[in-house]
Amino acid sequence: MKITFKHISYFFLLILGINMTLTSCSNDLEVTPKDDDEFLSETFFEDPASYKQVLAKMYAGLYVGGNDGDGAADIAGIGGDFSSYLRLLFVVQELPTDEAIIAWADGALPTMNTQNWSPANEFLAGTFSRAFYQISLSNEFLRQTTEEKLTARGVDASLKAEITTFRAEARFLRAFSYYNLMDLFGNVPITTENDPVGFFYPEQKTRAEVFAYIESELKDLDNSLADSRTNEYGRVDKTAAKFLLAQIYLNASVYIGTERVDEAAVLCNDIITNSAYTFANVPYSHLFSADNNTNGAQSEFIFPIVSDGNAIRAIGGGMSFILHAGIGGSMDAATRGMDGGWQGIRTRREFVGIFPDATATADKRGTFYTDGQTLDIANVGTFTNGYAVTKYINKKADGSAAQRNDVPDTDFPMYRLSDVYLMYAEATVRGAASGNINTAVGYINQLRNRAEAATINAGDLTLDFILDERGRELFWECHRRTDLIRFGKFTGGSKIWQWKGGTENGSATESFRNLMPIPARIIQANPTLEQNIGYIN
Repeated sequence: MKITFKHISYFFLLILGINMTLTSCSNDLEVTPKDDDEFLSETFFEDPASYKQVLAKMYAGLYVGGNDGDGAADIAGIGGDFSSYLRLLFVVQELPTDEAIIAWADGALPTMNTQNWSPANEFLAGTFSRAFYQISLSNEFLRQTTEEKLTARGVDASLKAEITTFRAEARFLRAFSYYNLMDLFGNVPITTENDPVGFFYPEQKTRAEVFAYIESELKDLDNSLADSRTNEYGRVDKTAAKFLLAQIYLNASVYIGTERVDEAAVLCNDIITNSAYTFANVPYSHLFSADNNTNGAQSEFIFPIVSDGNAIRAIGGGMSFILHAGIGGSMDAATRGMDGGWQGIRTRREFVGIFPDATATADKRGTFYTDGQTLDIANVGTFTNGYAVTKYINKKADGSAAQRNDVPDTDFPMYRLSDVYLMYAEATVRGAASGNINTAVGYINQLRNRAEAATINAGDLTLDFILDERGRELFWECHRRTDLIRFGKFTGGSKIWQWKGGTENGSATESFRNLMPIPARIIQANPTLEQNIGYIN
């Protein structure tokens, strides 16, 4: 079943890299606190239902960015849906790459298209703030659910057992945010439930220290998360922790300067052979339809970010942003299941070029809209410059309507088994001792058979092929920036695409931009933080 978060409202002050006493806005479900200080107080937790309500809010924080869907900001200085975690991840992971470009000129947004951002970029500040906001939620939930506090409140044994799983999920969500911070910004502070509550400047840690913390947390969570596919749909389990651990091992050469592909391959093999997740033998398009939680696609969704047009009222957050912003020009929004288009996001010619054609004939994953669109992007601000992307749709797999046409039902597949196949293949090609090249080829061909693309043999399985195949399979799923950095093709001149570096035909960019700058407003709030090399505050 889907977790639903009806009329989501948020709680807690933004910490902006500072740990502060956490307060709240109103709670919208069973309990309505009289004021901010009552939320997450002993009185609030006298209701046994409150524990799951807070957990639901932590998951909802991955999608929405304002209170009750009304556009009001829940993070100071970041307007409403612009603080949506998923929306911000899309901005930082996709717009700086060959997979996407946006027409809008909001603030510093155009610099995300060109890799010319600065520490003043408000979208980077939003990403940093949102991740630490979510970490604060997890920390406070963990403080409020210790054995001592639960016993003092008279919580019965069955609820205590359930809360043990809730706590593990809160720790995973915290590790997920720390992963994004480490991946994007490198050296960041670490705060946990064991830190004091109140104003203080947490110590900035090295990227290697953050890596070690995440690794330790994920390994330990194997003892307390729910077994594979035994949790409610939309909630994480042990397999999600193994996926994230495999992901940091695959990227370890970037994060800590040491190859860990052997461990990545072992984890991927474990997920493929021992978890309850299975490859979805459905058309590729079904994975991105409005009923992808029930149409068979869900069998490979290890960590979906749940969307629900009725229960999650976030007009500009999450999948609503991705779908709305990807519609424009001569596209008929109704055929996409939406009420209109915002004429924002499309893709670049170099990304189209990794497909055998732009008509999804020789590879069903090449879902481009070309009518009235030019392949070349002469003007970034013109939506019809660049092919549009029709990967996601707010209609069910059988073509019938979703619940609404303003907010989609389409779940976002943050982690799925197909990516595990690709990670295993990459680790094998990179020399993992336990990897088997023929097994890897078999996994890749499962992806290609589903896409009705030509199969490959062992001689085709090179690193360049894998990077392109990851693009074909996982585009617009918030992996591209990380992938390009791991392959040495994000900055510099080894891979060029239109408007990289700010020129129409693309140009090399500085290698220091493999890390985003620590946002200026974050350093203003916590002056103990040191800026990343290459950036000037």
